[in-house]
Amino acid sequence: MGILNVTPDSFSDGGRFQDPEAARAQGARLVEEGAALLDVGGESTRPGHSPVSAEEEQARVLPVIAALAPALAVPVSIDTYKAATAEAALRAGARIVNDVWGLQREPEIAAVAAHHGAPVVVMHNRESVDAGLDIVDEMRRFFERSLVIARRAGIADRDIVLDPGIGFGKSWEQHLEALRRLPELRALGFPVLVGVSRKSVLGRIHNAATAPADRLFGSIAAHVVAAARGADIVRVHDVRPHVEACQVVDAITRRPGA
Repeated sequence: MGILNVTPDSFSDGGRFQDPEAARAQGARLVEEGAALLDVGGESTRPGHSPVSAEEEQARVLPVIAALAPALAVPVSIDTYKAATAEAALRAGARIVNDVWGLQREPEIAAVAAHHGAPVVVMHNRESVDAGLDIVDEMRRFFERSLVIARRAGIADRDIVLDPGIGFGKSWEQHLEALRRLPELRALGFPVLVGVSRKSVLGRIHNAATAPADRLFGSIAAHVVAAARGADIVRVHDVRPHVEACQVVDAITRRPGA
């Protein structure tokens, strides 16, 4: 899944693709490099971000989605927790809803996805960090609540992807624990998406002073481990090197045709 942020303040590429023409070019480039999905977001979710209205979010994403969706051979995902933005984006051509609050911030988003027959990515998140939690048990409880919302809205289990939410509502140690224990999440029976691309958890491992764009090697390492431990999708800024790395993982660890 290639990341396309059309925001002024995302932690890594804020402002680079805010112009619709630049965003369209970047989206096409990510697909050319091998992205099987393109995730378009109009509100930064970095720590300390400033929330934006649904109207502002839609003004950023809708022209890009409307231009890219019919032109690309891969599905476009809308990265939002707002039901109104999801509705508008799906009408504009998006086909997947990626919700960083796991359908729990605005539960009506589940009905929007169900109405359009759109799969959902359900990400684990917390308002605050509690380093004393068993983070995988916490994720299980969170996902149970999300699954109730999804099923009541009419979303089929086959259309649900789980995301452990690396970089969201966890201590540094809990981020690593979540990645170590991915097989336990995969055992819940749903595909798993992991996004560690350029995040500060990597900077703390090798050099906290590095700029996000300089964390490519750490990003690849984290996603290779995630893929080897059962992740089905990795959400990345740098598509081509991740495609090549994950092809090696698949060749070694996954049966042909699996």
